Amino acid sequence: GNAAALHRYCRVEVPEELLRDLLPGPVTLVLKRSEELNKDLNPFTPLVGVRIPNHPFIRELAQACPGPLALTSANISSQASTLTVSEFQDLWPQLSLIIDGGPIGDVQSPECRLGSTVVDLSVSGKFTIIRPGCALASTVEILRQKYGLVPASS
Repeated sequence: GNAAALHRYCRVEVPEELLRDLLPGPVTLVLKRSEELNKDLNPFTPLVGVRIPNHPFIRELAQACPGPLALTSANISSQASTLTVSEFQDLWPQLSLIIDGGPIGDVQSPECRLGSTVVDLSVSGKFTIIRPGCALASTVEILRQKYGLVPASS
């Protein structure tokens, strides 16, 4: 399951319940990587971002693969997140395969375009928001109120 994969590829130093509160969902957790991960993935940092979306198609795809999936967003860096395959049509010629699992979230909602909330949990007892994303308020509330984590800058 989710937790087993996380423990295999990351050094998890937060409570299991915290993982269950945030995953699966629109949050990317940045944790210390384990020796299991391919050294060529993010070679210049001891950290790795882990995302377990709450989307049936991508979860089925992930379960069908024996290892972790290394993914990037379907957009040019710093551009708005795409929610449908037609929105990244300009990239199609550079791709081997495009699978249309339908729109991700509400195409009309600006929040859906913010991408996941990225939070660094690699320092015990602290958190750093790397990207506010679409779930900032709920993520910070869980980390601060329920688990007593403090912003790393404080």
